[in-house]
Amino acid sequence: MVPVNYLAVFAATILSVVLGSLWYGPLFGKTWTKLMGWTKADMEKGAADKNAMMRSYGIQFVGSLIMSFVLAHSLVFAQSYLHESGVSAGLQTGFWNWIGFVMPVTLTSVLWEGKSWKLWLINNGYNLTFLLLAGVLLALWV
Repeated sequence: MVPVNYLAVFAATILSVVLGSLWYGPLFGKTWTKLMGWTKADMEKGAADKNAMMRSYGIQFVGSLIMSFVLAHSLVFAQSYLHESGVSAGLQTGFWNWIGFVMPVTLTSVLWEGKSWKLWLINNGYNLTFLLLAGVLLALWV
């Protein structure tokens, strides 16, 4: 069995929530909302449906928990392969997971769904930043 620090996985999941709140709030929230094609009325309507919002946050939390758990496993294997540990191993693991799995899959939003490259960059900037930070957190929290 692969040794995983479950407390670190949970902390990485919380990191995802905090980073997402900043990323899609004060940092890029207005631009992201505009690129999504949402109006102020759309935002107010979404905020009014508390059950739907909580369900979405819950599902996203589970998704982030799974991603953090898998990243922790990837880190164990990467440390063995790279013969590195700490920040370097965390950054490399986060980057290679992003470029190998997240980035290619999310290209479909631009290529087939008609979303803009700018929106893709905002969303993937979040994914890359999360994976890099979570990789470092998991690598340092042995």
